[in-house]
Amino acid sequence: MVYHNSVKLAKDFYCYVWQGRGNNCNAVLLSSVLRGERPHILVDPGHVSNELGEPCFDSLAQAMERDGFTMGSIGLVIGTHSHPDHIEAAESVVEQSGALFTLSREEDEFYRNAGKMFFQAFGAKPPQIDPFFYLEPGDLTLGAKDDKLAIKVLLTPGHSPGSVSLYLEEDKILITGDVVFAGSIGRTDFPGGSSSLLRRSIDELSQLDAEYVVPGHSTEAGSIIAGRDDVRRNFYAVKMFI
Repeated sequence: MVYHNSVKLAKDFYCYVWQGRGNNCNAVLLSSVLRGERPHILVDPGHVSNELGEPCFDSLAQAMERDGFTMGSIGLVIGTHSHPDHIEAAESVVEQSGALFTLSREEDEFYRNAGKMFFQAFGAKPPQIDPFFYLEPGDLTLGAKDDKLAIKVLLTPGHSPGSVSLYLEEDKILITGDVVFAGSIGRTDFPGGSSSLLRRSIDELSQLDAEYVVPGHSTEAGSIIAGRDDVRRNFYAVKMFI
């Protein structure tokens, strides 16, 4: 059974929205970005299986295959942060494809200390993989000379110490991880959380010219936020929570 709904927002941008009953994150695939035989980027592959035993990773693989992609063609895995519902399956992707893995330096430091205990508390297996490089705030340019993809990396702590958000300026798509959702915000009561840092991060994100906000999870208010006006209204609304 496939628990992910595939949504294509731009030419090479696919969001796999989680629709199972248990916890898991939305995943994003950026296709045909890298050179070589593994040209695709996967952001937040999610759980292997969740607390209800739903096969999250297998579901994602099947949803991707319906769009013509395989796990073996992933060349880079990006973690917005190190919580198990976002990166537990990263090791499985790496095993199948030899993909590289990256997240922020701040998040890697958190993961190697309190973050691993976080995995154990949720009964999940910590991935035994090291970042090939660290995501740094600023522009990350990937791909061949004639067809580069520019991703703006923003360090947006608050939900976790080294959370990052990714902004694709050309398509005006903002990937927020667990910083902000439709009508809600990320929790700050987990280890490493900070409401003051989250407030600052959301303020920064609200200044971007975004047509789409792709959050890490769906809420009762919805999932992907589409349209500049709705994006602005959502930022206005979620600031009321902080």
